[in-house]
Amino acid sequence: MKITRFSHNDAIKFGIVDETDVVVLQGDPMFAGFDTTGERLPLTDVALLAPVIPRSKVVCVGRNYRAHADEFGNDVPSEPLLFLKPNTAVVGPGDAIVRPAQSDDTQWEGELAIVIGRIAKNVSVADAMGCVFGYTVANDVTARDLQRSDGQWARAKGFDTFCPVGPAIETDLDLESGEVITRLNGVEKQRGAFRDMIFDVPTIIAYASAAFTLLPGDIILTGTPAGVGAFDAGDVVEVEIPGIGTLRNPVRDAA
Repeated sequence: MKITRFSHNDAIKFGIVDETDVVVLQGDPMFAGFDTTGERLPLTDVALLAPVIPRSKVVCVGRNYRAHADEFGNDVPSEPLLFLKPNTAVVGPGDAIVRPAQSDDTQWEGELAIVIGRIAKNVSVADAMGCVFGYTVANDVTARDLQRSDGQWARAKGFDTFCPVGPAIETDLDLESGEVITRLNGVEKQRGAFRDMIFDVPTIIAYASAAFTLLPGDIILTGTPAGVGAFDAGDVVEVEIPGIGTLRNPVRDAA
């Protein structure tokens, strides 16, 4: 099931994608369930938004693909390497990624994102999948030069617009055969299979929940494969996960 968050006639609503239509839901399905209003809208008549705005946090995993660690000469971590993005970094499909004036090397990182569906603390690996509401597509935008100069990642990863997500939440995704693909101006730059993650989804959830209480609507970004690179104003970055869709964002410089 694909869940969208969208605007229509100046109202923000949630819906279930049904081929070319969206079936409008009563409230937020993460809290109100999947009861419908009876209203159907053509997808072409709505503006898709970020399918979830975390009320609390975006948890991210660094260096979770061996080839990505290798491309920067970094060691592969022995445990998940966690960092946070503020929820103010989240934007949706079609929104601009804004390159900040402080950075001359802002890069894409296409990733699978987990959307948490219930409160989770000290969850076991065996129980971790019961905390998942669904999955969406994410771009862990990074000011690479600031990441190097700062020595920690909060500023480099946390600028406004540095966490595009969307276009929908898929509640049932095949993690065994799935992959993430990133394109710059239509040219493929990244392709990574989920099975190549160093730490899989249940391990990541269990490890993160041992540190932070995970709340419904929190997002966990699971790491990027090799092939990251810089973009410029005027470029368009697309991150695709088959079964979910394509997240497309233009790039512009800060005013």
